[in-house]
Amino acid sequence: MQKLIISYLKKTPLHLLFWVMVWGFFYLFFSSGSQNNSFLLFFSTIMASITIVASYVFISKLIPDYLLSQKYWLFTLYVIYTLIFTLFGVLLTIILGFTFFFNLEYQQMPLLIKSPSVISICVLLIITLVSGFKILMSNYRAIDEKQNLKNKFLEAQLEFKKQELKFLKMQIHPHFLFNTLNTLYGFALKKADEAPDMILKLSNLLDYILYQVEKPLVSLNDEVEHIEDYITLEKMRFQKNLIVKFIKEGDISHIQIAPMLLLPFIENAFKHGVPIKGVLTIEIKLEVGSSSLNFEVKNTTKPSTKSSKGIGLENIKKRLFMLYKHNYSLQTIFDKEQFLATLAIPLKNE
Repeated sequence: MQKLIISYLKKTPLHLLFWVMVWGFFYLFFSSGSQNNSFLLFFSTIMASITIVASYVFISKLIPDYLLSQKYWLFTLYVIYTLIFTLFGVLLTIILGFTFFFNLEYQQMPLLIKSPSVISICVLLIITLVSGFKILMSNYRAIDEKQNLKNKFLEAQLEFKKQELKFLKMQIHPHFLFNTLNTLYGFALKKADEAPDMILKLSNLLDYILYQVEKPLVSLNDEVEHIEDYITLEKMRFQKNLIVKFIKEGDISHIQIAPMLLLPFIENAFKHGVPIKGVLTIEIKLEVGSSSLNFEVKNTTKPSTKSSKGIGLENIKKRLFMLYKHNYSLQTIFDKEQFLATLAIPLKNE
């Protein structure tokens, strides 16, 4: 309410200026053929007052409460009532002027005053102008408010997507860290030569996961290096119970992809993979074409293992959709003792 009052106060000088101009229009327009200044002051003031009242009835009540609310029948009815009262006021003003200023002598009245239709048209023209301006401003505000709401919605949606994407990028399963740290602890107790190299690779991998994912794009070469670090750490943990084949085809030096896009597939293979005859076998193939990247991860499993329904792949699918919409291909095949995931995405060169 306070804001509304302040808004009206700010507009008051402009309103006063406009209505003074309207009063001046009535005075000058109807002064033709008349030297009776007293009558002109009276007539112009009454006409301006009638126009002001009718205009504010339209812009303050009829238009916002009925027209813009799509209550067209009520709007039409009240418009008719308002116009009747307005025309009645015009006729009453002419009669009062005829009676008190011209002593019932019709010939002494100015030519334009003798024509109620001309006076009514002038009044209605101003009312129409004011109402049209009100409708125009209301439409402008509605469009502006709609656009603001749309912008706020898009900003909120974008922020939500950013947070969700950040959450999905940060998801590396704790079991990997716990298992790697336990293996590292065992190496440290034995004072094994592998311990320093394991610490360095784990440090690099954690740095990549925690900090590099903030970038929208990273070098495919960096992603591959961290995949290899991840595989090396798992090899140290599994020892002879793991066979990993990583085949790379094509030039990866000038390719950019979203960070942590391929690594979750590798992690999923280690988490859900099941050793066959005591050995977990994982085959990875990365092929870089002219316009697309093809990535394939295959791991051994058992028929009773539901590898394809792990939460890891669901998160990967969500992230892929946010990054590429429908412009990617992800297929998973669960066949007896083997689980296969294939991904194809468009490439972006540096």
